[in-house]
Amino acid sequence: MQTTHLSQPSAEYFSWDYRLYLICLGCAFYAAVFLLSHILSVVLSRTYKSLLTKEKVFWNLAATRAVFGIQSTVAGLRALMGDTVLTTDKVTGQEDWSWFNILTATGFFVFENLSFHTSNMIFRSFDIKLATHHFFALMGYAGLVVCDSVGHYVPMIILLLEMSTPFTCISWVLLKAGLSSTKFWKANQWMMIHAFHCRMVITYYVWWFMWNHWKEMRNHVALPLGVLFFTGLALLTFIINPIWTHKKTMQLFKPVDWNFINRPVIANGTTQGQSEASVKPHTS
Repeated sequence: MQTTHLSQPSAEYFSWDYRLYLICLGCAFYAAVFLLSHILSVVLSRTYKSLLTKEKVFWNLAATRAVFGIQSTVAGLRALMGDTVLTTDKVTGQEDWSWFNILTATGFFVFENLSFHTSNMIFRSFDIKLATHHFFALMGYAGLVVCDSVGHYVPMIILLLEMSTPFTCISWVLLKAGLSSTKFWKANQWMMIHAFHCRMVITYYVWWFMWNHWKEMRNHVALPLGVLFFTGLALLTFIINPIWTHKKTMQLFKPVDWNFINRPVIANGTTQGQSEASVKPHTS
């Protein structure tokens, strides 16, 4: 009888020096993306030059998240549809490429939390939904680095939730440029709304997967990591995702920058006053 040998990750991925190196590399890479976005925007965009400092920070963070969203989407689709060890062994399967994405994603979430909380302190603002999302993302992926017997199938699928970030970035940049009435902005908005609905479907799939594989998963997932995971998944499924999906849908019919509600939005080359002052700030 022939047995199938599943490849194992390289030994270097179980070295803490190498893990910390890739985490720092991921953090540094996305910090460089943030800086590059600023430099290119200063050179190429008149809209960027007219923004407040806080808006410029958000602009560059949106661009950085979009780049991470592309990496995450590729990794997630590979796990979902590719012929890999992760699809063969969904409970304990690991590969070099999945470890690379786990570690660099952890680095990104370190950068994201540092920039988010630094910005909050400087500009005296706070978004509880985004802060909660960032906290669980960082702690969840850092927990995977520590609890290294957990399979990477589910973590790669969860990275697919970042598929909405490129569309969110395009939507916000075009909105600030006064192009929310264009067909391209509306088409992008439709794609973004679809991506947010896909996010909800993914969370339902993760619940279904965990239900069907719980007997195997509980032998490999430490209790603290399991509590963290299910708490974050519940918040994302029943509170954060529905709120963001609703607001993105409303934005299609009434373009509003919820992040800077008191800041005038340019429309067709002229400044348009905000009459939606009652709308609460929102970041995603």
